[in-house]
Amino acid sequence: MSMLTPPGMGGQYKITGDKYPRMRRNRGRRRLAFAVIAAVAALGLLGWGTLQLIDVFTGGDKADAVGAAADCTPSPSPSPSQQPVKALPKPGQITVNVLNATPRSGLAKSTADELKKRGFKIGEVGNATKEYDKKVKGSGILLGSAAATDSALRVLRTQLADAQLKTDTRTKPAEVDLVIGTGFKALATKADADKAMTTLAKPTPTPSPTKQGC
Repeated sequence: MSMLTPPGMGGQYKITGDKYPRMRRNRGRRRLAFAVIAAVAALGLLGWGTLQLIDVFTGGDKADAVGAAADCTPSPSPSPSQQPVKALPKPGQITVNVLNATPRSGLAKSTADELKKRGFKIGEVGNATKEYDKKVKGSGILLGSAAATDSALRVLRTQLADAQLKTDTRTKPAEVDLVIGTGFKALATKADADKAMTTLAKPTPTPSPTKQGC
């Protein structure tokens, strides 16, 4: 037996020369690997084809969704400087007639004196007309022309926040009446009135409405 003959082969396989015989690899494993790769590729192709079909039949739903999402971006609220603010008259530009509709004497004069200290012009001071005398149950009525609703009456209301607003046929928007009712106790404190006046002059910006569907 040659020294190159592997043990156990006996004399059946004799190796001559100085090289060992080459052992063939198992073809079964190679075929299995190819089969696995082919299966994975086929599944990938099938999945990609399915996605393409879905896109065709749904026709741009994705784009619509993206557009809707973009539309939901809230619009920036305008700053107070960007909003047009209607100029309000100053107290010194408003003439207030103080009329007492209660049985308490001297109430019209004391109220008029306080309003004068706060910068208002004072017109008539006295008792209310029969239309209102002893018929105003609340703290009072602020009476003026329709044009005064958003100007002089609003400014005067900072002094008596719970007073009722009414309009009449007068033509002077800068002249208004304060009819004192039986529920009147006192004007708002000067600090509260000044705070209300500041808020009135600088209103809070209205937030932009939320778009439907967002």
